[in-house]
Amino acid sequence: MRSSMAGSVSILRRMYLTIYNWVVCAGWFKILYLALRTLYESGHEHVYRAIEKPLLLAQSAACFEILHGCMGLVRSPISATLPQVSSRLYVVWGILYNFPEVQTHPLVSFMVICWCTTEIIRYSFFGTKEGFSYTPFWLLWLRYSTFLVLYPCGIASEVSLIYNALPFIKESGCCSVRMPNKWNFSFDYFYCAIMVLGVYVPGIPHLYGYMLRQRKKTLSI
Repeated sequence: MRSSMAGSVSILRRMYLTIYNWVVCAGWFKILYLALRTLYESGHEHVYRAIEKPLLLAQSAACFEILHGCMGLVRSPISATLPQVSSRLYVVWGILYNFPEVQTHPLVSFMVICWCTTEIIRYSFFGTKEGFSYTPFWLLWLRYSTFLVLYPCGIASEVSLIYNALPFIKESGCCSVRMPNKWNFSFDYFYCAIMVLGVYVPGIPHLYGYMLRQRKKTLSI
């Protein structure tokens, strides 16, 4: 009886993760298509507006991956998932969504293309693995090799966009709480952004080192 229930739970888990991974993969594929089409037809200044809604949705969907780790549905450690998801959420919601001045920066297109390429490979890898209990070697290789270039490019773009947003954050006072107020509380978003930049310093080698160890373990090189 217990083995039967365990088998049913395992099947449901695999079905859920398969659907989740392929749906989010399709979302990132749509973002890549819209970004490349807009980049070709209208230029980088219009890319963000063309992809804003699907980008916010697809990146926010990554929050489920934190829950998956907490619930034991996947083996990915929270220590690797949480900082990556949090940093990207901060960039899309905390920077791009709030500051239109940064939305037209050329690095937005570059960052989004790096993100899309990474995520299409990653989600298709896990979708195939969960759905078929098997992944072809070429997809395995892409999953654990393309990050060598795409991660540094994506992270460099994130850091650069946050840095470029600093003058607009300071000037606008957006998301800051000034005294006096009924809560007797103040919050300066400008210094918060600087602290986020500081978190990247230990975060980058931690995430990159984790992926390098996974690559060595998986590809046996």
